[in-house]
Amino acid sequence: MENEQPTLAYINNEPFELEKGETILNFLRRNMGEEPVPTLCDAPNLKPFGSCRVCSVEVALQQDGPTKVLASCHTPVMKDSYIYTHTDKLKKLRKNIVELVLTDYPAEKFAADNPNQNELKKVALDLDISPEDVRYAEGKNHLDRDKDAAHPYMRAELSACINCYRCIRACDEVQGEMVLTMTGRGFDNTVTMGMNEGFAESDCVSCGACSQACPTGAITDVFNSKFNDAPETVRTVCTYCGVGCNLDVAVKDNEVVSITAPYDAEVNQGHTCLKGRYAFKFYNHADRVRTPLIKRNGAFEEATWDEAYDYIVNKFNQIKAEDGPDAIAGISSARCTNEENYLMQKFIRAVVGTNNIDGCARVCHSPTALGMQRAFGTGAATNSIIDLKYTNCMLVIGANPTSAHPVTGAKLKQAAMKGTTLIVVDPRETTLARYANYHLQLRPGTNVALLNMMLYYIIEEGLEAKAFIEERTEGYEDFKNQLLKLDVNEMERVTGVKKELVREAAIAYAKAGNAMSFHGLGVTEHSQGTFTVQLIADLALITGNVGRRGVGVNPLRGQNNVQGAADMGVQPHQGAGYLDVTNPEMQNRYTDFYRVEVPKKVGYKIPEMFDAAIAGQLKAIWIIGEDVVQTDPNTAKVKKALQSVDLFIAQELFITETAKLADVILPGASFLEKSGTFTNGERRVQRVNAVVPPLEGTKVDGQIIVDVMNRMGYAQPDYDAKIMLEEISQIVPFFKGIKWDELGINGKQWPVLEDGKSTEIIHEGGFKRGKGKFAYFDWKETEEIKINGKEYPYIITTNRELEHYNCGTMTRRTGNVDILTEDVLLINPEDAADNNIKDGDMVCVSSARGKVDIKAKISVEVKPGVMSTTFHFPEIMVNLITSDVYDSEAKCPEYKVVAVNIRKSKGKYAVVN
Repeated sequence: MENEQPTLAYINNEPFELEKGETILNFLRRNMGEEPVPTLCDAPNLKPFGSCRVCSVEVALQQDGPTKVLASCHTPVMKDSYIYTHTDKLKKLRKNIVELVLTDYPAEKFAADNPNQNELKKVALDLDISPEDVRYAEGKNHLDRDKDAAHPYMRAELSACINCYRCIRACDEVQGEMVLTMTGRGFDNTVTMGMNEGFAESDCVSCGACSQACPTGAITDVFNSKFNDAPETVRTVCTYCGVGCNLDVAVKDNEVVSITAPYDAEVNQGHTCLKGRYAFKFYNHADRVRTPLIKRNGAFEEATWDEAYDYIVNKFNQIKAEDGPDAIAGISSARCTNEENYLMQKFIRAVVGTNNIDGCARVCHSPTALGMQRAFGTGAATNSIIDLKYTNCMLVIGANPTSAHPVTGAKLKQAAMKGTTLIVVDPRETTLARYANYHLQLRPGTNVALLNMMLYYIIEEGLEAKAFIEERTEGYEDFKNQLLKLDVNEMERVTGVKKELVREAAIAYAKAGNAMSFHGLGVTEHSQGTFTVQLIADLALITGNVGRRGVGVNPLRGQNNVQGAADMGVQPHQGAGYLDVTNPEMQNRYTDFYRVEVPKKVGYKIPEMFDAAIAGQLKAIWIIGEDVVQTDPNTAKVKKALQSVDLFIAQELFITETAKLADVILPGASFLEKSGTFTNGERRVQRVNAVVPPLEGTKVDGQIIVDVMNRMGYAQPDYDAKIMLEEISQIVPFFKGIKWDELGINGKQWPVLEDGKSTEIIHEGGFKRGKGKFAYFDWKETEEIKINGKEYPYIITTNRELEHYNCGTMTRRTGNVDILTEDVLLINPEDAADNNIKDGDMVCVSSARGKVDIKAKISVEVKPGVMSTTFHFPEIMVNLITSDVYDSEAKCPEYKVVAVNIRKSKGKYAVVN
């Protein structure tokens, strides 16, 4: 109503407008600033608790009326109430509380700590209290507590604990791990880890949420993150997974000393995992490559940058002249910024003159992009992680986000614990599977069969969203007719999942008011990966779960900038902005923009590059930031390909297994040493800000590319993230309104058009392709099983662990290696017994490609006949046994289904067949 009066409350007799549902403390902060009253048990990312009472205020129902003392942190504001913040009564109360706390607090710590870091000291000083002023007898318990320093990262000195419960609540409410608790009463009341253990022995996942929450340093970490004296903090974005956590990086004397998570970050709200918070010491590790290296007579020799550039440019020009531009290829990196990926594909297309550009972004998630483009017209997440607040059902298929995307994984777990229906489709009993209402533990390689079952039951139960299907989709009748021919009993046999359980899960998904799906590499890295993505899209279309809050299809991107690398054109069939390189209109657009004629045919994908190299057709390859020898399938073939070219350039931080084979190694820069943007899995473009300068002798990756471009005759300005982003916005349609100075601290989600507005949800009013398209696919057994299944009767599938990142190049050079020290083989007790294998035994795992020895870890996490391992450590080289079977549509490697045999082993070795 136009004449409706605002709802008011009064602060120290001044009127302020209320907002619905806010507490007194929020009301005070909104109108008085961040510290209107002292607090100790309150933290920005925790629920109100009310244990310390120093935030208490006096509240009256009328001006100068009788008052009541209330804790402001958890008390709702009442309409027309009068709130008083600093009365004499409150000052006495707060002083009394803080003096009681100080009776059990080390005086030497109080004296030594900086009040800007120790919140208890700050509150005490603000109240004019010092330890010698305390009127109460000294406590006798906490002052005698032993320090806990056994964990690689976490530290506890509980003599400084004030029992505010912030650490416990952070563990429960933020990470959802429930490792910390409070035991004892009175002076015996104390924080306890696990079953009264230390951090190292407990189930702590080292996320550091408790350390960041602690106001006194009773729980901290090896970097003393909240209590160091670093004079500068720089905000940037994490380099590890696709969540895109914001980081506050503390810097002293041009060196990173610690990392915390900003509370005002929309992505991670003061939370991050152990990789983002603690695994940063790789950036200045002794193993960093600090000068260009040229291989001469089989050995690397140090070279100047000019020598390296001359060597590279002369070779490129020679190959281009003798064999043509298509004899050169580039592989870019999802760990590099958008601007650097854009430059790399521009170099390959506009300077070399070929579309032979690819990267791990396309390799691992190409089925996502292709499948979603076919169904919706756009190959990116339809929704945002904030939509978890609005969903009623979560479908997680082929993903283990608590390990691979930990902050998002924690949010999914929290939602499940609070009652949101959770369906997990995974061959392993992952952490989320333990919280799931329905765990559909299928045989690897049968995603299509299981999703067809779910779709079949939705139709059979009459749960289709008929109006949505009629208005916004096409192809449904043909899809339905084919689906109803499905032999459900045969699909039950194929998947190994009871059909009744699939039916119940399908009904739960279809009946939920809002249902979201999340998928990862367990979907894409299959021979039918693209078809699986299209069927996930079918699930959303048939139930109308697209284009609004709390729904959608949401791929979980593996590396920090998988989405961005693809957006920038790091793929052989689409240029920057996903424009088709074979479309004459798009070719003309690129030609005009780059000022040179661009190539017109689709280039090589990575597996095709390797085939062409072995065949003698590819003569040069430049790889930035990818350890393909360790991470790509069929390691022996990858090595042979790289050894077959005339020029192999590796641009890297370290001498990786791949870089060892290079002719030239160029020392690039880590994320802490460069500026640019990353795009996370929810299409959020965020600023990456250089924290420290590049190590002496190294260069920012974008500048290296620019230097080579200029030396090959193409005029490109020196690397500047702001200028590069401006160029990108002129050619990538959905970046049109993105400007460096307007990204702010939380970035913007594309599409961002000229109005500069961020887009949390896409496909609200319609699909880019017009209507959503249904598509049916029969399940087909992978060639790997059909050809090799009899001789190799077990299936091994690959996964990641929380502590490490892909091949572990960075994390193995941090304290994480002291937490997880090796790759292991998960093997079911039945399979172990059948092969006389005990926990800890070395197991020889053989496939048609080779054999490796891996230590056994007997576990019911996998079913009989199925095994699982990681590829974090080069000593194992698991990819010696993986196949070069690929997704039929997008050429994504099938890491998730490898036919193997096992036997007990006496040694530790790897052999190529």
